[in-house]
Amino acid sequence: MRFKLILSSVKTDITDKIVDAAKEGGATGATIIPARGTGIKEAKTFFGLTLEAQTDIILLLVEEHLVGKILDRIKETGQFHKPGTGIAFVVPVEHVVGLESQMEKFREEVRESYF
Repeated sequence: MRFKLILSSVKTDITDKIVDAAKEGGATGATIIPARGTGIKEAKTFFGLTLEAQTDIILLLVEEHLVGKILDRIKETGQFHKPGTGIAFVVPVEHVVGLESQMEKFREEVRESYF
């Protein structure tokens, strides 16, 4: 099996919606990392303190053939066509370890779909 890693940076209030959309597209789980970020526009300041937007980085390790469907769901759910809503991108994965239990589940699903 070949895998890809989808990374998405979103505002914390839509993280759960994005993860749910990814699961509907075929993702089996997600890792969420709290982060902060800035964009093209300057961060807002308040009495000289810079306020940076809190974001979450969502990592989804998925089978290669599911990437397009999951990415479409993330884009639609997060309304990424609007400025400042979020981004997502895909990177190749060379090797994976630790998915042995999930691999057996995948094999069972494949067997069930053919019988």
